[in-house]
Amino acid sequence: MTHAAIVGWGKCLPPSILTNQDLATFLPTDDEWITSRTGMKERRISHVPGIELAITAARRAIACAGMSGKDIELIIYGSCSNDETVPNSASGVQQRIGATQAAAFDVNTACTSFMYGLSIGTSMIKTGIVKNALVIGVELISQYMDWDNRNVAVLFGDGAAAMVLQESEQETGVIAEKLQCYADSRQILRVRGMGTMYANLGVQFGQTSWDFDGREIFRKAVQGMSEASLDVMQRAGVTMDDIALVVPHQANLRIIDAVAKRAGAGADKVFLTVQKYGNMSSATAPVALVEAVEEGRVPAGSLVLMPAFGGGLTLSAHLIRWGQRMTPLTPCDAELPPSPKTALEIVNDIRAQKKLGEAEAARFKTLSFPENRTG
Repeated sequence: MTHAAIVGWGKCLPPSILTNQDLATFLPTDDEWITSRTGMKERRISHVPGIELAITAARRAIACAGMSGKDIELIIYGSCSNDETVPNSASGVQQRIGATQAAAFDVNTACTSFMYGLSIGTSMIKTGIVKNALVIGVELISQYMDWDNRNVAVLFGDGAAAMVLQESEQETGVIAEKLQCYADSRQILRVRGMGTMYANLGVQFGQTSWDFDGREIFRKAVQGMSEASLDVMQRAGVTMDDIALVVPHQANLRIIDAVAKRAGAGADKVFLTVQKYGNMSSATAPVALVEAVEEGRVPAGSLVLMPAFGGGLTLSAHLIRWGQRMTPLTPCDAELPPSPKTALEIVNDIRAQKKLGEAEAARFKTLSFPENRTG
C-alpha cells in the first residue's frame, strides 16, 4: 500500500514581535488580562506579503527534503487571508520556486486549511495522481484584523509553515484522520468585509469587523477537537499511551487544556506555542509541528496527534506516524528581508490606513448613492 511520508518541513515567522504591552498602548487591556484568558504573551506581525512567508517556508521545506522546486508535482496553499484571489496564491509559490510541472491550488477552511490540505495531498499521493506534494499553511491576519476589537485583536498573529509529502511503502505520514464541519454554527466566527458581498454594503475590502462568540466557539472547539481525537485513535486502534506528542491548534490555552483533558493527554504530552505566536490560523498547527521536530520532541517512528478547528466551523484531527529522519538533508539560506519597523509601528500603520479607508468609504457612499442625497 502506498503512503505519503512527511520528508521535508520548514517554517517562516516574521521577525517583528507584538507584545501584550504593545497592545495595551491602544486597547483597554493589559498583560494579565490577555495572559489569564488566552495564555498568549506575544505574536508576530509581518512586514511582507503572506506569499513571501509561504515561499520562504516552502524553500526551507524543499531543502529539508533534499529536493528542488522542479521536483514538486503538487502545491496546496492553505489560507483564509490570501494576497490575491485571482490568480490563486499557490501559482505564485509555484512560479517562485520553479515548480514548472506542478499542479497548484488554494484551500480555505480557515484555521484548519493546512490540515485539510494535508489530507488532500496525502490522498492524491495514495491514489497515484502525484508522487509528491508541497502543503503550505500561511496567514497574514494582521492586515484583516479589527484592531479596535479587544476580543480578537489580542489573539492573532502572522506566520507560515510548509511540508513536503512523498510516496512511500512504509506506513508513515497520515495514518488516520477525521474532517468535519459544524455549518450550523458558521455565523459565530465571521469576518465582515472579507468577501465580495460587502461591496454592496459600501464596505471597502479589508475594512473588517469580526463576529466572534467566544463562549460558543470555546464549547464547539473543545467538543469537536476532543471527539475527533478520540475518533482517529479508535480508527487506528491506539490509545493515548501510544502517542508521543499532541500538537493541537493553538487558539487559546484554555481550549487546549480542555481538549487534552478530554482526550486523556497529560500536560507533559502537549506541545505549546500559543504563548509566543498566538493564533496564526492555518499556519498555527504546522508551525508547532515543525518546532516540535526541531526541539527533538517527536522521536523517530513515533505517533503525533494533531486536532484543529477553524471558521465554518471546520474541525479536524490527524494521527501522523513520523518517519526516521529528524534533520534536514540540505541547508537552506532562504530568509526574509529585515523589517524596517517594529511590530507596533506596523500595526499602527495598518490602523491608520483603515481609519482613512473608513472615511473614504463613508464619503463614497454619500456621494454615489442618490437615496443618500438631500435637496
